[in-house]
Amino acid sequence: MSEFQEFLQEQLEDSEFKQEYENMEPEFDIIRAMIEARKQQNITQKELSERTGITQADISRIENGTRNPSLDMIKRLAKGMGMRLKLEFIPKNDSNIC
Repeated sequence: MSEFQEFLQEQLEDSEFKQEYENMEPEFDIIRAMIEARKQQNITQKELSERTGITQADISRIENGTRNPSLDMIKRLAKGMGMRLKLEFIPKNDSNIC
């Protein structure tokens, strides 16, 4: 297990931290999916920028979690990688559905 994973596991023992981390899960999922798709295709951020018209700096900010992209921007990124965006609503694991 990496040092980060060990640190994260320790932090997740704090219920307040765990709740916030879980609240951010959709954002983390988008970031992970975007990075994985780009790397699988051996596309640099610069190349993706040229394909989409989104600045390389904005792509970097999205990937490092400091920029919250719009749905339109995510669709443009998917299209730039020759993909389509699929958004799903899935049931929670608990019974506290709001």
